[in-house]
Amino acid sequence: MPRFAANLSLMFNEVPFLDRFEAAARAGFDAVEFLFPYEHPPEAIGARLRANGLTQALFNLPPGDFAGGERGIAAFPERFDELKAGVDTALRYAEATGVGRLHLMAGLAPWDDPKAAESYRRAVTWTAERLAHAGLDLVLEPINGRNMPGYFLNDFGRAADLIRELALPNLKLQFDLYHCQILHGDVTMRLRALMPIIGHVQTASVPERHEPGTGEMNDFFLFDELDRLGYRGFVGCEYIPAADTVAGLGWLAAYKGSAR
Repeated sequence: MPRFAANLSLMFNEVPFLDRFEAAARAGFDAVEFLFPYEHPPEAIGARLRANGLTQALFNLPPGDFAGGERGIAAFPERFDELKAGVDTALRYAEATGVGRLHLMAGLAPWDDPKAAESYRRAVTWTAERLAHAGLDLVLEPINGRNMPGYFLNDFGRAADLIRELALPNLKLQFDLYHCQILHGDVTMRLRALMPIIGHVQTASVPERHEPGTGEMNDFFLFDELDRLGYRGFVGCEYIPAADTVAGLGWLAAYKGSAR
């Protein structure tokens, strides 16, 4: 059975961020992820993880001015020094949380812009090599243009090609079932083809991005497929609860029951 991680940026929003760790543990999760931890001291995040017996599965490197609409800076050559400083910041949080992988957001730029492509390649290479010294993986996530119009990395094939071309041992693909279905469909076959380079998986129903089992995909089949393919990583629950987070967790109990 996959190891599910509650995404605390989207789930348990009924309570303040630092209280979501306890809420996730009480709901039966033993791992969490989130978008960004940077509004809180790294020691505070680490303390909440330890107090609740939780594993940190993933978080994102600093994305620039996220509140102002930026979605990463890796595709912008003039922001390279800022990106490097952000990696140093993220490493402090990685040490405090014990996380094993970080996600680098590309930014909003045309995918066919050669300057953006070269900047992104440079940023990915430098960041992966920097994280390797700390024993961490770097993951890259293709994101669909409906949720994030203009995002540079918007194709699973291009992401896979870059990862294979760079051939860095700690550079992996972040495979979000939700984004894959919207971008390409045929999710199972892509999972099978890309499993050797997958470092993290996320899930949400399509099209509304709510709880698994509430949309057009057979989410339980895909979870079972991850087992069949030998995936041993986390599945981040990066979905928006349709109502109350805990009330919506029936899908998790149902899946655990069906997997017995």
